[in-house]
Amino acid sequence: MMQSAAELQAVTPYTRAITHHGGRWRRFWLHLTLRLLTRRMISLNPDVPRLRARQLHVDARVNRLPQGLHRTRVDCGGVPAEWLETPGNQPQRVLLYLHGGAFMFRFPHSHGALVGNWCRELGARALMVQYRLAPEHPFPAAPDDCHAAYRWLLAQGYRAEDIVLAGDSAGGNLALATLHRIKAAGEPMPRCAVLLSPFVDATLSGASLRYNAHCDPMFTIEGMMTIRSLYVKPESYFDPSASPLFADFTGLPPMLIQAGGIEMLRDDSVRVAESAHAAGVPVQLEIWEHMPHVFQAIPLLPQAAAASQRIMAFIAGQTGWGRIAA
Repeated sequence: MMQSAAELQAVTPYTRAITHHGGRWRRFWLHLTLRLLTRRMISLNPDVPRLRARQLHVDARVNRLPQGLHRTRVDCGGVPAEWLETPGNQPQRVLLYLHGGAFMFRFPHSHGALVGNWCRELGARALMVQYRLAPEHPFPAAPDDCHAAYRWLLAQGYRAEDIVLAGDSAGGNLALATLHRIKAAGEPMPRCAVLLSPFVDATLSGASLRYNAHCDPMFTIEGMMTIRSLYVKPESYFDPSASPLFADFTGLPPMLIQAGGIEMLRDDSVRVAESAHAAGVPVQLEIWEHMPHVFQAIPLLPQAAAASQRIMAFIAGQTGWGRIAA
């Protein structure tokens, strides 16, 4: 049986259940819109190119990039990426961001707005990795590209302690998988990590996949199975780079994990936090009640701004970053 966020908070010192009542009607209409437009988007045989075109169109119409955000393409040793910079950034501070999108899509405006605002407040710049997408490039292409981008940063002279690794959804999977790869290679760890609604279990064994199936406005179990089938084959379900939940967390850096209380993937975050805590990793888990998957990227929700403030406070607390800090 799935424990409620309040029950988890009562028995785990690293968990916080957060209830934010603002924007109730906005939330209602958002959930309705997501159910109508998104929940059945991933069918058994999706037309991925058509869906990509649709997603890019909606992304450009709905999301606005922060004023002054500058984007520059860069080749990270064969892996394409973009630098995101705002005025006053300290160039040595790097937020390595791995975007979500079911391993198949990009949302340049949505993620640019989310991460660009973090950069502006933290005085950092972000490297947004454009890893290869499924189904044309299935597992392990994406984790290969993300680890290569981290290695490229180190080769360019960036210090690991000046790098923060973050990702949402599929990008949360890739961020955690990259940490495990860094550890296996004996490379220096980034300062800390931020995971937003990470999808970390290709076996789809989390209890919330069942208990939240009726209230998640974005996903269905059929859709999750389709995403999995287009990304990874069954023989790789337990590979640490496909299901980083099942790897050894010992030695990983401090991490903040945020999840929505009504999303089917909620317990992926819960189990990551459990494994991290058991391995002695400093971890904070926030479960935002009544919130959907990656709500932080939905600017009309007041909870998105509140969650981002907590993310920036966590990063600043770990790194000392800020707009005024030298």
